[in-house]
Amino acid sequence: MALFLSCLLVALPLRCAGQTNLRSPEDIQVYVVNTNFTLSWNYTGNDTNVTFSAEYRWFEDTEANGTEWKGLPGCQNVTCTECDFSSAITEYYDTYHVRIRAERREEVSPWSSTFEMIPYFIAQIGPPGIVLQSMNGVIKIKVSPPEENEVRKMWITPLDFKYKVVLWENSSNSEFRSQSIFPTDTIDDLAPDTTYCLKVQATLPLELQEGLFSPIHCIKTTRKVNDLLCATNLRILALNMEFHLHWTNQYKQHVSYNVQYLIGYLKKLHDDYSVKWLNVHACENITDTQCNFSSIITTTSGSYYLRVQAINEYNRSCLSNEVKVDPLITNEIGPPGVKLDISNALLHIQISPPGGSESEVMRDHYDLSYRLLYWKNSSNNEEEIKVKEIKQTIGSISDLTPSTLYCVKVQAFSEAYNKSSHFSKEECIKTPGATFVIALIAVFLVAVPLVFALYQAYRKIKYVFFPSCQPPLNIEGFGGQLFSSPYLLTAEDPTENCSIIETIITEEVNQIVFKDYKHSKQSSRDSGNYSNDDNTESKVSEEMLEKETV
Repeated sequence: MALFLSCLLVALPLRCAGQTNLRSPEDIQVYVVNTNFTLSWNYTGNDTNVTFSAEYRWFEDTEANGTEWKGLPGCQNVTCTECDFSSAITEYYDTYHVRIRAERREEVSPWSSTFEMIPYFIAQIGPPGIVLQSMNGVIKIKVSPPEENEVRKMWITPLDFKYKVVLWENSSNSEFRSQSIFPTDTIDDLAPDTTYCLKVQATLPLELQEGLFSPIHCIKTTRKVNDLLCATNLRILALNMEFHLHWTNQYKQHVSYNVQYLIGYLKKLHDDYSVKWLNVHACENITDTQCNFSSIITTTSGSYYLRVQAINEYNRSCLSNEVKVDPLITNEIGPPGVKLDISNALLHIQISPPGGSESEVMRDHYDLSYRLLYWKNSSNNEEEIKVKEIKQTIGSISDLTPSTLYCVKVQAFSEAYNKSSHFSKEECIKTPGATFVIALIAVFLVAVPLVFALYQAYRKIKYVFFPSCQPPLNIEGFGGQLFSSPYLLTAEDPTENCSIIETIITEEVNQIVFKDYKHSKQSSRDSGNYSNDDNTESKVSEEMLEKETV
């Protein structure tokens, strides 16, 4: 008894110090669907009357925002192993820590391990809402995005959602059929008077997230009324960005047509787009079963939908099925144009892009390349066809054989769109012979010296008759006074004497330095008055020239 009491006395202080037999909760998990948060855990203890309470703390931008632990609303004193704490979480891109413990009256277990989360990255997309309608052999479906009626939203851009429907007949051996749909769409190609079941899933492809499926809905189809007034077999023929719509007429009486189009992005909206169809202006009230609608293709990045409205003489109308147009995908590439030329022993190939040189869409958006096929067109059937691929619209081929007919055809292709044109019309050209090439070289060798000689002659003639330099002013002045110079004889003097003086001046003029012309002129006049015979004149002239030289 004494031993028992001593053990009891030792055990009581330990219980007061927080010792307990309660075990901590394990496997803490947080499930997030849209903005709904659920905390769950496992408890392996055999204790009864155990409750659980959780705490959390919040970190904003990796910085502690009041790091103290707080009681988690909705998860205090709960008796089951899960609780809803949606009201506590308001920031979906911040970090949260969560922990939980078991409690029984004053006893508490140690805290569990901490669960860390960033809500947005663990959230699941909730199921969308759907409304079905069966009419004329088809099922019309309207999808509403997840969180449509919620005040707080995890997914703030509902236009980013894509929707997928899974459909099957309500029978024992049915096959599942899956397809993408718009928020407002029509499911056709269904058996009449048959019950179909379906479910819809919302996805965010850019974030690689798939949501939860909606609850399963079932509906029975009706029989389709075959209205002969409706246009059928709609098909699009497009070449080099020229778009034509063709259809089949079943109506045997007078009928006119309106071709209508809808811009593709309107179908992605959750609004009713039925009133947003527009008429193609060039295809209003026509009787032909074809229409050029190229005028409405104003951008290559989006898509378009077309349909045909048929109207009979009683003003009754019927709308055809729709057909989708993705301009760069629907369009086909036409063959390019080709021109050949030979110069400098090269075969030059000039390529005109499909649609003409002014077609910027074909040239820029498709990033076209060109495949060249060329060969020698001879009687030898074993001549090899050679292939060359280029990005530019100008190509050349070397190593040509003289006096040979070469043929070329070109194909345009786009690797980005996995499209290629038909080959162009075959074009051929003959290379010049060897004698012609030799003649060209001979002409070149003769022409070059001849041109050089003519150029030198031209320079000489220009130098002699059209000098670029003018004589000095003093020479010009002398020339102006030459015939009135006192060194020349007057009219009373004999002609031969004037000629002698002129000759002397002419021969010596280039050797004279004219420094004081006025003084020389006066001296010459005085000397000339005393000159009467040939010897005197010669002496006077020599004196004058000597003075002029000095």
